[in-house]
Amino acid sequence: MNTPTQARIEADPTVPAIRISREFSATPAQLLRAHTDPEIFARWIGPASLTTEILEWDARDGGCWRYVARRGSEEFGFRGCFHTVREDRIVQTFTWEGQPDGVALETLTFTELGDGRTRLDAFSLTDSFEGRDQWLRSGMETGVDEGYAALDRLIAEGAL
Repeated sequence: MNTPTQARIEADPTVPAIRISREFSATPAQLLRAHTDPEIFARWIGPASLTTEILEWDARDGGCWRYVARRGSEEFGFRGCFHTVREDRIVQTFTWEGQPDGVALETLTFTELGDGRTRLDAFSLTDSFEGRDQWLRSGMETGVDEGYAALDRLIAEGAL
């Protein structure tokens, strides 16, 4: 297995969006499963200090999802709907329940690079530059990097 890498996280200068890109030693099918199988998803998403409970999960076009991440007495709820679920792409909405009016439209693309590697590109279009900048200031890179490192471990263990 290659050494895990950090995700590249960038604010789009022209629209209120965040771009995330990272390579994995995995196939597109493995990354799709990591994002659509609720048991697998709960094992890697977010910072290592949180545990995730899936409350609703219907990973198909038109299906909805909801999960809660917990750390001690703190609880963070997230919800959304899957608009498109394909082998190479997921389009979904994403809402942190702490800001219920802030809805992002996310597109995840899985690009096969050869030699068992795949690049994940995520594009999250938020409702405002202010909302986007709040996400960026929230420490989201910790959750992204720690979550993807956990996903690397699941891939290496053969869990996918």
